This record gives sequence, C-alpha cells and structure tokens, in this order.
Amino acid sequence: MNEWGKPPAHEAGEHENLGRITAVFQKQYRVMTAAGETLSELSGKMRFEALTKADLPAVGDWIIQTEREAGLGRIEQVLPRTSQFSRKAAGTEVEEQIICANVDVALLVMAFGHDFNVRRLERYLTVAWEAGVKPIIVLTKRSLMDSVESELAEIEGIAFGTPYFAIDSLTGDGLESLREVLEPRETIVLVGSSGVGKSTLVNALANEQLMETGGVREDDQRGRHTTTHRELKRLGNGLLLVDTPGMRELGLWDGSDGLTSTFSDIESLAEKCRFRDCQHGNEPGCQVRQALEEGSLPHERWESYLKLQREIAYAERKQSVALQAAEKEKWKKIQKNAQAHTKLKYQKR
Repeated sequence: MNEWGKPPAHEAGEHENLGRITAVFQKQYRVMTAAGETLSELSGKMRFEALTKADLPAVGDWIIQTEREAGLGRIEQVLPRTSQFSRKAAGTEVEEQIICANVDVALLVMAFGHDFNVRRLERYLTVAWEAGVKPIIVLTKRSLMDSVESELAEIEGIAFGTPYFAIDSLTGDGLESLREVLEPRETIVLVGSSGVGKSTLVNALANEQLMETGGVREDDQRGRHTTTHRELKRLGNGLLLVDTPGMRELGLWDGSDGLTSTFSDIESLAEKCRFRDCQHGNEPGCQVRQALEEGSLPHERWESYLKLQREIAYAERKQSVALQAAEKEKWKKIQKNAQAHTKLKYQKR
C-alpha cells in the first residue's frame, strides 16, 4: 500500500485488509487495497455509530474492511486521521463537510485575471492551516497577463513564508519549480474556484491527459467547470492528487488556529499592545490601531481578519448546539432499538 501514501501509525498498519478510499459515491466507496480495487459499503455498526456525516469515511481515509465477495468489501473502521480538510457544508449552518483526509499539501489554486482575489486566498489559507495541511499558493494562467508584478506584490503581503508560484499549465512556464517542491507519496489536494485550471494543472503535473478540461470563455477568460466529484488519483510519477469540484463557498467550520497562522502579522501586533485584553479600538498603546493609521497594516486586510474571526465564532456556537442534538438523536436510536429488542424477546415467550 506504500504507493497510495503513508498510513497513520496504528496497530492495524500492516493489516491485510487495510485500504485507502479514493472516491465516495452515494452509498459506496472505491477503496484501493494491496490486492487491488474494491467497491465497498459501510458496516451496519459504522452507520449506527456515526453522529454526523463528518464521522463517515471521506476521500483519503485509511480504513479496515472485510471482504464480502471478490471485488466487494465492507468498511469496519476508519483509522485516525493525520489531517482533515473540511468546510461548512454549502447551504447549511451547522453541518461539516469533509473535503478529504490525510492530506499533506494543499495547492491553493487561483488564476490571474478575473479570478484573482487575495481576500478569498486568505480564507483558503485559514482553512488549510486549521486542517494541519501545508499550503502552497499556485497562480495559474500566467500567459493571460502582460505583467504580474502588482499581483505578486499583493500575494507577498499576505503569504508570510507560504511558498507561491506563478505558472502557466499550457506553456509549462513555472511548472518545473512547482514540481520540485512536491514529493512522491505525498497526498496533495487542489482547492480553488471553478475554471481556474485545476484539471489542466493535474494533467501538466502528470505529463498526460488524466482529466477532462474545458476551454476558456472569451467574455471573461474563465475556464469551464469540468470536475464533478472529489477523487484521489495516483500519477505515474508517484504523486497522489485529490482534485475537487470548484467551490463557490468555502465556509469556515473551524479556524481559530488557522486564523492565527494566516494573519500572523496582526497577531504579532496585538501581542505588543499595552493592554492584554485590548479590543483595538481607542485604547492607548494599541499597536494594531497605530499600524492602521500609519498604513503599514492595510484596512482591507484588517476587515478580512475581523470578518473571518466573526464567522469562526458563529460557527463554533452553532457546532455546540448541533453536537448536542446529534448526541440526543443517538440515544433516541439506542433507546428505540432496546425497546424493540425487549418487545421481540417477550413475544417469543
């Protein structure tokens, strides 16, 4: 199983029924094992014990399964995740959606031109850091621009040590530098809006046509959406890539630690404020307010920080309520099953 990544340390690490999920369908999972590919379903116990959808297997998960028959399996256990890339499920307030698990690197893909948006990139960085995943910023469609100096200066103002690459997947410009920082057996997720060139990038990294790609619309230079579901692919050069559908929303599910990493400049300023509980308003000795007045901290970045901070606080409050409701529902199911078992027991007497 080494070709499919590095299983987490576990007593079942060398288990003959160890597998890794490469795709998730409505009720089935495609699993790669040492013996080959299987199409697997959840065991009844796993379905019963799952409090939320986030407790169910996701793309990238390492699992233990039993064989039902040739090519078919039953998932009995999900091994502990080393990382978990998730977001608030689109259109909901309290549901977590696992994008993928056990990821090492997140390629945050954004195109030059109409898609370029550093505020969205700050959100992506926050999600990646919170997931425990190393982020790398990839700016695509370099050939659309006569000059990219101003855009790269904006990236430099928010990256703070995060590596970034300006590339063109069609011409190959900048691709070799990106390849040099990606290692075989690392699991890499591509995250970005629809049409930014993620599928084209996958093909370029693989040096073959693995993914269907759409042309570029002439009216706004945006690519056409082609990826329809998340899937873990193993490239011929040993790279493991999770391509994801373009996400219009990347709602924060958690992110307090990620926010600290993404906005390390603001956190550093706050630590130097005269008062430990400074609210960065009119307090004397506020270093954040001073930086805003001097212009060394852009107001747009400060507003982005406050917006994400409020979003995280709101999500955390909602999560607490949702988990309580899920726990209550679990005990209702247990009680209902116990009553049914007791009723059946007395009917047999």
